[in-house]
Amino acid sequence: MSSTASSPATATSDTFAESLRRTEAIRSDLDAHPERYRVLTGDRPTGALHLGHYFGTIASRVVLQDQGVETWVLVADYQVITDRETTGNIQENVRGLVLDYVAAGIDPDRSTIFTHSAVPALNQLLLPFLSLVTEAELLRNPTVKAELAASERALSGLLLTYPVHQAADILFCKGNLVPVGKDQLPHIEQTRVVARRFNERYAKKNPVFPEPQALLSESPEIPGLDGRKMSKSYGNTIALGMTADETAKIIRKAPTDSDRHITFDPENRPGVSALLTSAALCTDGDPVQIAEEIGDGGGGALKAFVTEAVNERFAAHRARRAELAADPGYVSEVLRRGNDRANEVAEKTLDEVRAAMGMVY
Repeated sequence: MSSTASSPATATSDTFAESLRRTEAIRSDLDAHPERYRVLTGDRPTGALHLGHYFGTIASRVVLQDQGVETWVLVADYQVITDRETTGNIQENVRGLVLDYVAAGIDPDRSTIFTHSAVPALNQLLLPFLSLVTEAELLRNPTVKAELAASERALSGLLLTYPVHQAADILFCKGNLVPVGKDQLPHIEQTRVVARRFNERYAKKNPVFPEPQALLSESPEIPGLDGRKMSKSYGNTIALGMTADETAKIIRKAPTDSDRHITFDPENRPGVSALLTSAALCTDGDPVQIAEEIGDGGGGALKAFVTEAVNERFAAHRARRAELAADPGYVSEVLRRGNDRANEVAEKTLDEVRAAMGMVY
């Protein structure tokens, strides 16, 4: 593909159906050959991690790690300012992410946990990568379009180039597998385009970068307490680090309706159905069966059931998190080790990029 190929947002090679097919093939290969894969995943530290993060991504990261897949977990602190004007509470948020990662089972001795801002060579890849994409391609990216539509501010250069930042995140460590949801597929395709164009322009004989594949999440969209997608921006989350009492308090405030007979009906009863979904995820149960069990118990019985389910599911997580938090130097040591490894790998990749571009003097 040349640098004038069709944009990721309109490419037909990575349709959802094709991505599903690829995901099925990859999953069948993971158990037998975990050594073939290097996963890059992560989160922006914009607030506390919640149930949506856990069931949507974190639990699957632990599974991949335990399968023997090399796993890199990025705390994308630089990307906080992609759509925000401040980095308020950034240190607290980064610390919280690391504590939740480790409490959930991500092992710093087997997975690399690192911060964006601590790896200069990673971010330096942005310069050559930007030369490989057009403004029109960036503007067509669904995330850029959605963020711009939701914002009352002018489009910043950082938001416009966000998809290329993500390409650098993935390719600096030569990640070839990225766990994502359906809405993130255009980012993976953009990364594939960047890798392909770099190799064709500078490294045809000895390609520098792999073209990463998407590993589509098996988890459905996790509804928040109000029935909308669970999101920090909506204020409808159950944070992983909440105490049992805090969990009970926030669930008591969740909206339901006046019908005492509990049924699972996401379209007509979003609040009730969201609570049932949370209970089902935490108990590995079925929301319809849970609704039948509660029956005519009403919202009070439903909320009591959900509270018990969440608190039981995350009791061990919260105990481990508290234990880790009691050591003031723990998070810093995890990040020091992770950042050291990320810098080592990023510098090596940047050396390869310079060599391919003829910029070694």
